[in-house]
Amino acid sequence: MNHKRLFIPGPSEVRPEILQAMATPQIGHRSKEYTNLHTRCVEKLQTFFGTKEGNILIWTCSSSGIMEGAARNTCAKKCACFINGAFSKRWSQLIEANGIEIVKYNVDMGKAIKPEMVKEVLDANPDVDAITVVWNETSTGVMSPIPEIGAMMQKDYPNVMFLVDAVSAMAGIKIEPANLGIDVVLAGVQKAFALPAGLTISWVSDKAIKKAETIKFRGGYIDFIAQLARQKKNMQTPSTPSVAHMFALDKQLDFILAEGDARYERHLALAKRVRKYVEEKWEPYTEKGFESNTVTNIANNRGISIAKLNAALGKEYLVISNGYGELKEKCFRIAHMGDTQMWEIEGLLQAIERTIEKYGDELLPDKK
Repeated sequence: MNHKRLFIPGPSEVRPEILQAMATPQIGHRSKEYTNLHTRCVEKLQTFFGTKEGNILIWTCSSSGIMEGAARNTCAKKCACFINGAFSKRWSQLIEANGIEIVKYNVDMGKAIKPEMVKEVLDANPDVDAITVVWNETSTGVMSPIPEIGAMMQKDYPNVMFLVDAVSAMAGIKIEPANLGIDVVLAGVQKAFALPAGLTISWVSDKAIKKAETIKFRGGYIDFIAQLARQKKNMQTPSTPSVAHMFALDKQLDFILAEGDARYERHLALAKRVRKYVEEKWEPYTEKGFESNTVTNIANNRGISIAKLNAALGKEYLVISNGYGELKEKCFRIAHMGDTQMWEIEGLLQAIERTIEKYGDELLPDKK
């Protein structure tokens, strides 16, 4: 198939046995068999999140659907959106497109969102009843200090909904939302979960559910109340789920739970190895102390064409990611998430250096 091994920040490599699980013969989504499948996934996710508090809601859609839905279900007045990259910016645009008034707080690319920034905005805008923060900004490789922000939110702003995008963090770092003051945390499964794209997992606090009950127009498809009601009734969903993805999630959760905390230790070890390589051969892009454990964004100080480098790596059936948006060619990204092992990262780093040495000036950008 000439498959290129993915070292991009989504989709991630998916192990053959997980792909095979997706090929399980279909069952009816209104059957007892599906109820059992959905129940298993919810119970395993409760273990994964370290709590039976709150509500596990699984959606057949991309993360963008729940980013939009989280605001529609929990924001009645005004939403403060903290923007430090392309995906936090996208979240603000999704919310604004739904007619919800927003307050934007922008920080420089490559920088983290910090508690004092959140406090500044909330003190200046007492009518804000929800905030959005991206835990791991995939476009820049920045991991913001969500535990510290959450602790402040619990203490000083308990009535403000805390909405967190953990798309490229969940299953790569340990997340126990019941202890973090989070009201909604969400992630697509195509990144650190190492599943094919198509599902989004969310944990929703009881406080957020109560808030949703007060909102008249929550949306038709992403309705927390309708989803939870159907789940409580018979462990099913209001609309047709992707049964194939649920089979794959069920199997992958067994693997993730068996790996336990070693999964997060492995992600950290991979991140440290890539950071060491960057310090030796390139320049870090991300604010020091706030580097992601799942994707490293690297400044292209060697002045080569990242597109040409990637094309050359493709001949060895490897692919990395160019800089995202305005960072294209200025940076490149190496993902170290999902089920990636150290030997794979070592092989990639060697391949990058070998390719640069082999092609030399051929990798320089074309003259304009």
